[in-house]
Amino acid sequence: MAVKVKKEKTAVIKTERKRAVKKSAAKKNKKTLVIVESPAKAKTIEKYLGDSYTVKASMGHLIDLPKSRLAIDMGNDFEPEYITVRGRAKLLKEIQADAKKAEEVLLASDNDREGEAIAWHLRNAIAAKTATVPVKRISFNEITPVAIRDAVANPSVIDEAKVNAQKARRVLDRLVGYNLSPLLWKKVKNGLSAGRVQSVALRLICEREKEVESFIPEEYWTLDADFKLGRHLFTAQLVSWQDAKPDLKTEADVNRIRDLVKDSDCVVADVRETERSVKPKPPFTTSQLQQTAANRLGFTSKKTMQVAQQLYEGVNIGSSRVGLITYMRTDSVRISQLALDEVRAWIKENYPKDLPEKQIEYTVGKKAQDAHEAIRPTYTSSIPNDIKEYLTKDQLKLYTIIWERFVSSQMNPAKTKTVSADIRAGEGVFRVSGTKVIEKGFYKVMKLLASKDDKGGVCPELRIGDKLKMESFYSEQHFTQGPARYSDASIVKTLEEKGIGRPSTYAPIISVLLDRYYVTRSNRQLVPTVLGKMISAMLVEYFPHVVNAAFTASMENKLDEVEESQIRWPDMIREFYDPFKSRVDEVGKSLESFKGTLDEKTDHVCEKCGKPMMKKLGRFGFFLACSGFPECRNTKSIPLAKCPKCGGDIVARKTKGRGKEFYGCTNYPECDFISHFKPTGLSCPKCRQFLVEKFDKKIGSHKACINPDCDYLHSEDGEGEGAAAAGVLSGSEDGE
Repeated sequence: MAVKVKKEKTAVIKTERKRAVKKSAAKKNKKTLVIVESPAKAKTIEKYLGDSYTVKASMGHLIDLPKSRLAIDMGNDFEPEYITVRGRAKLLKEIQADAKKAEEVLLASDNDREGEAIAWHLRNAIAAKTATVPVKRISFNEITPVAIRDAVANPSVIDEAKVNAQKARRVLDRLVGYNLSPLLWKKVKNGLSAGRVQSVALRLICEREKEVESFIPEEYWTLDADFKLGRHLFTAQLVSWQDAKPDLKTEADVNRIRDLVKDSDCVVADVRETERSVKPKPPFTTSQLQQTAANRLGFTSKKTMQVAQQLYEGVNIGSSRVGLITYMRTDSVRISQLALDEVRAWIKENYPKDLPEKQIEYTVGKKAQDAHEAIRPTYTSSIPNDIKEYLTKDQLKLYTIIWERFVSSQMNPAKTKTVSADIRAGEGVFRVSGTKVIEKGFYKVMKLLASKDDKGGVCPELRIGDKLKMESFYSEQHFTQGPARYSDASIVKTLEEKGIGRPSTYAPIISVLLDRYYVTRSNRQLVPTVLGKMISAMLVEYFPHVVNAAFTASMENKLDEVEESQIRWPDMIREFYDPFKSRVDEVGKSLESFKGTLDEKTDHVCEKCGKPMMKKLGRFGFFLACSGFPECRNTKSIPLAKCPKCGGDIVARKTKGRGKEFYGCTNYPECDFISHFKPTGLSCPKCRQFLVEKFDKKIGSHKACINPDCDYLHSEDGEGEGAAAAGVLSGSEDGE
């Protein structure tokens, strides 16, 4: 009996050991699941972490508010009713299934409000399926092996205050949009929408347009003269007449002064030399990067952020994949000590004379949240020219300005010397000046960011008392320039200065206004449409508080206070919503309808039913629609001109790839005429072909003939002609 019991005990022990071995083996086979936002980032991080980690992309938000209804529980502290985003249920189930099998889950979405909310939703979704797997939060500022491994080794918990700030912003925007949009549908046009922050940006653009339209240019003239000293010939400009600034309003004023000084003795009356120290600029913040990329590279804000995202998430450099820049949504100029040590070591090796004794520290702005470092290269040693073969053209340009701005920020100032000479001729004084760089300093690493100061200018060597010979005169007519329309760069700068929006929202604000056809782009300028002006005027009149820049900035500050746990988000929403909802209800009852006011009768006849065509405003601009709607649903583009090749209609079109607008014949493919310049609706007085809108820096906006054999150039005021003609392309366009 004892032997039998002993055998049974031995068998039980063996079974338990087998189970323990199997359990241990199963545990060893388990991997850590890392969840990021994008596949590109997943690919880069997976290479750094090795076989014991699985990296999966959530593709952004998997759980959010539904689009079809308000989904805010008004009686329960404005609590949002979240659902799985349409089309994302399969991916969410896959992530939940992978989490069940994992040893632990690390949530690695972006370290900002949206990223924190994504992590929060994922944690809750995983916890609903399994409570045994630990779920932790990791964050990093750059995607490099050291940064990722450090983040994995030091996980944290989800920042609930940051989640509440995102929730508050989402609810606030939903309440504004879902109350104002139906009002616009009822009173103006179906399908319109109004956003909290975008409406303020639209107001700024419309107000600037009023200034542009009301500006009356004034004529003025400048007078230059060529002077000769020995063999040296140079040009100087009239800067003083009878000891005062010259008042040259007409050509007659210029001619009068020219006649008085042409026979005068010309003597160098004064020569001045001034030296100036030019300090380097701090590394880029998001807004500064968008502004510089717009001004220097011609990038839209949206394009800048798309390319920056690619550089941040990782690029294949030979056999390795590396994130080339730090996180690109930031309002801080702060740099980590590790990065500062690295860049100073690089400067010491390559430009030892231009390394300051101490590292340069830049002051973080008062309004900055300072959550992330400034935008910088992850490795200073990754010189743009060395890795250009691995980058696209746009990636190389953007990376280059980021690299140059960062490296130059830790170098010595440059020094310039300006020489200015005054030449007295009768009662007039002409001035010539030139600036040259005497110590390049940080300019040595500037190539794509090089400015006029870097390149310098030449001033002739003159001494007081030198007698000069006046050779000839040049007079030029000018007109005072009114306020410029906003560009991507200037609207971002204004939004930042006024405290409207945050680094993550500047590009989306512009994109939404363009997508809604409230604003269009013309020569890189943002121009409000008829619809945009109408919407803005209505909101300003009836909801001035909502579209007030100061009020919107104060709401952004309150969202910051929510993130800092200083106020409760439902209290902030309630303070805004109650008076806002009362005003919406009041306006809904009293405001007259504007529906149909933008429709116009035309001479065009519907080729399908013979009824007149109406000019209507749609989502992408004006178009022609049959007045017999809904029985006849015929629509077509508005003809802008007659084709000079076949007599067909010229209409606006867009390429399939980038959606770039051009103008082509409706008889395509039989007729392949296209132009990249917009027809004006006017005919050339010389050849009767149509005029197009053109723009260049020298002439500005002007109208030119589409006929390449005609030299007619039409200025803005309808006068003058010249040798320049509009460019025309014949042949099919990509995607057409």
